[in-house]
Amino acid sequence: MTVSGVSPAAIAAAVAEARGFLRLEGAAEEALLARLAASAIALAEAFTGTLLVTRTVEDVLPAGTSAWQLLAAMPVAAINGVTGLPAEGAPFVLPPDAYAVDVDGDARGWVRVIAPGAAGRVAVSYTAGLAADWAALPPPLAQGVAMLVAHLFNDRDGGRAPPAAVAALWRPYRRMRLMAEARR
Repeated sequence: MTVSGVSPAAIAAAVAEARGFLRLEGAAEEALLARLAASAIALAEAFTGTLLVTRTVEDVLPAGTSAWQLLAAMPVAAINGVTGLPAEGAPFVLPPDAYAVDVDGDARGWVRVIAPGAAGRVAVSYTAGLAADWAALPPPLAQGVAMLVAHLFNDRDGGRAPPAAVAALWRPYRRMRLMAEARR
């Protein structure tokens, strides 16, 4: 899975919220706070199993099976297209009748390659994320990220665990994947 980075606007919004927790004014430590915010967002996404802010994702899947295959990132908003990746030669866009796509009720994306042509693998481009931007993110997720940024900033020299409140804020949004989901 290849995920485009979190938008600079989302990182700036997370930094602004963290500054409120830290009671920092001005632009001091801006670069450090931005790195900590990017890390905190990545940790939130890993913990919840959900991309927080919508962005483009690309999964490379085997094309030799006609079974439904689950896309890695969630929640899926749209499946944009499928590109065939042959062992030799240039990639090519698969025509719409060569594959089927579905986004189920749990916002999981599924792809089934019906006619791969010369492709041994396919690259599936799709859009996934819980909110269009930072402002649309559920407040507990945003607050947990801001609290984690503040903790990482204050505990730069120590090794203390993050506040338990961070996990408590994120837990209701956690998506667990079971092996049974791998096959449809």
